[in-house]
Amino acid sequence: MSKPTKAFRIAAIGALLVGAGAYCIGLLNAAMPLNEKGYYFAVLLMALFSAVSLQKTFRDKMEGIKTTAIYLMLCWIATGASVVLLCVGLFNADLLLSEMGFFGMAFTLSLFSAVTVQKNVRDCAVVNRDADDEPEITSPDATQPE
Repeated sequence: MSKPTKAFRIAAIGALLVGAGAYCIGLLNAAMPLNEKGYYFAVLLMALFSAVSLQKTFRDKMEGIKTTAIYLMLCWIATGASVVLLCVGLFNADLLLSEMGFFGMAFTLSLFSAVTVQKNVRDCAVVNRDADDEPEITSPDATQPE
């Protein structure tokens, strides 16, 4: 396994910041009550956490780390519920169609990039762990007494 490039890691973090930042700025500027803004913000937080947790659980299983079926099921339910909650909320919101599309796209970008950032972090950790496990290579001269 190779380490993701620095450019790819920066692009993933940038996409997460752009997606989540745009979503939050859109909420701040939206003409809706504070409790509705809180609902959409909580949905975003739930979606980000559950999607990252779902990806981590899949990765754990792939690497042979024991995971429980109930936790995997809860991750799927939470991720699905967050998407459904956003869709239902936007469908029933008193927003322009362009605003609904904006929130949907910022939400989607945030989810995708959060999973990508988590994958990059995990890939880097695996590569660094494997590098630490390799024996140190020394020159033949270093082992001979002087």
